[in-house]
Amino acid sequence: MPAPSISAAPIPIRLTDAQRRPAYWAMFEIAQPGRRRMPYGILLADEQTNELTFRLREVSCLQNQGEGDADEGEIDILDALPEDLRQKAREWGALELLDALEDSLSHFLRVSDREAIVYSGDARAAVDRLFDRYVDGTVRPFVTHLPVYSLRAAATRFGELMENEEAPENWVRVPENLRPGDGMFVATVVGRSMEPAIPDGSLCAFRTPVTGSRRGRLLLIEQTGESDVSSRYTVKRYARQGNLRESAERDQPIRLEPLNPEFEAFELTADEFRVIAEFVQVIPSAEVFPSA
Repeated sequence: MPAPSISAAPIPIRLTDAQRRPAYWAMFEIAQPGRRRMPYGILLADEQTNELTFRLREVSCLQNQGEGDADEGEIDILDALPEDLRQKAREWGALELLDALEDSLSHFLRVSDREAIVYSGDARAAVDRLFDRYVDGTVRPFVTHLPVYSLRAAATRFGELMENEEAPENWVRVPENLRPGDGMFVATVVGRSMEPAIPDGSLCAFRTPVTGSRRGRLLLIEQTGESDVSSRYTVKRYARQGNLRESAERDQPIRLEPLNPEFEAFELTADEFRVIAEFVQVIPSAEVFPSA
């Protein structure tokens, strides 16, 4: 069954670094004879660091246009493009690479005029935002994007109680270094107890179900006896209890530890909490603004 077509809307992101960085971006386009131009990718050149960040569509997109297959030469060009961009950006610098592309590309692969912007946060996340807006913002659930939930909704949707399946609040593009799966979701973690691994206000990817030993893992936990919604859900490290086997360990109070030494660990018994998911990684965030 084909994945539903959903548009990814902008997500309000709480930034940990409000510094705005000047940059230039440009768009790759594919211009095959007799066919409409197709947006293919985004290039971002940071003006301060002269580093290049980019995202390109999959080469298979040429076969999915319904207008005939790309020829072998075109496929070869696109296959070699990512490594060629990385190598030339290292040798020349990102801004110089943009100069070269603007001067040399004119036929099958073209590059738009650069535009000045400022961005705040992570360069790759800024590229993803531009890619979703100008190249391809179609959501393929659990392939290109992951659902965004509040922690309360995630506990309902992905916890052990499955009576109600909450609709996601939004969708966020999967970072290139993360392999998505059906049991993954994204939620905002508030508080400083898990710093520096999880900064306050971070969008974080989680995975369900949690299988195998829990010892030492960072887990999203629901404190079932806590009536205050703001305190009911927490991320903590599931600590080892001496040399006990985990089956025996669950009959004893479980120690849940923060990573930030300014906060204290606490213990809960098995009937006082349930494990919802395992923390995977922080999702880089960014905001993009027109240049003044």
